[in-house]
Formats: sequence, C-alpha cells, structure tokens
Amino acid sequence: MKETNNIQPKGYLRIWHILGDSKSEPPIPPLIPVSKSTWWLGVKTGKYPKPVKLGKKIAAWKTEDIHNLIQQLGENTNEET
Repeated sequence: MKETNNIQPKGYLRIWHILGDSKSEPPIPPLIPVSKSTWWLGVKTGKYPKPVKLGKKIAAWKTEDIHNLIQQLGENTNEET
C-alpha cells in the first residue's frame, strides 16, 4: 500500500489525486490503485467515502477520510497475511 505521509490532514482531494493520473506532467501516482468505475461503485456501496460537492460538477473527498481509508485498507491487508 502506498505511504500516506504526504497527505495533508485537512483539505480535499480530487479523484485524480486518489486514483492517480499517468497523463499529467509530472504523473500523479495513485493512493488507491483501482479504476474509476471500481471507485464509484465502492462509493455507491459504502466501501469508499462519499464525496463533498464543491460545485455542480466538482466532487472532492476529505483528505482525512482518504487517509483513514488507506489505513483501513492497510490493516485489512495485514490481517490477510
């Protein structure tokens, strides 16, 4: 799982910060390596946190929620080994 020390404790992350963007310059590595459709299905089912609407077409996630999710996913990975 990706190290999360570079995540700020407050603020918001857009989807490309979470899922990565290999086409940006420089490329943004994923914090959670899943596809966009898998991410939105996880949001819908409650596996991943719901976004905060910052505008009509702007969704973002609380940095704290993503940090907690990454910790939770890391704990689940450690339990499986």
